[in-house]
Amino acid sequence: MNRLAATIACLVVLAGLTSCETARHQFANPATDWTARSGQLLYHGRKTTLIGEVLVRFSNKGDFELTFTKGPGVPLLMVRQDPQFVRISGPLARGSWSGPPAQAPARLRGWVALRDLLMSSAEKPTAHYSSGGESFSFHF
Repeated sequence: MNRLAATIACLVVLAGLTSCETARHQFANPATDWTARSGQLLYHGRKTTLIGEVLVRFSNKGDFELTFTKGPGVPLLMVRQDPQFVRISGPLARGSWSGPPAQAPARLRGWVALRDLLMSSAEKPTAHYSSGGESFSFHF
């Protein structure tokens, strides 16, 4: 019985040490000093074309959020990102994924790249990005 208890204890410790980084990573919450922009996004993928509402918020420290919806209450995709970590979820992401931006799966790399584009074009009424068979056209 002691051997079983020791084995279980080791498994619990091992699970704690190797747990997903997602559970440990904390994104900054939006604050009053963040820039917020809302408008429309035309997304064109390999098999999908959608137009919907977009809300983009970011801080001067590199924290970023993007919410893409189709009408009220129909979320399509949410991105939360900072310089070291990204979390993407929603039907367009085919579930959710999180990890370092450089390790994003090919199907999500365009969404990950939007952080830099939108933060650098904060004063412009439009922004466009194309990569890997996807295109994003923002109108704020």
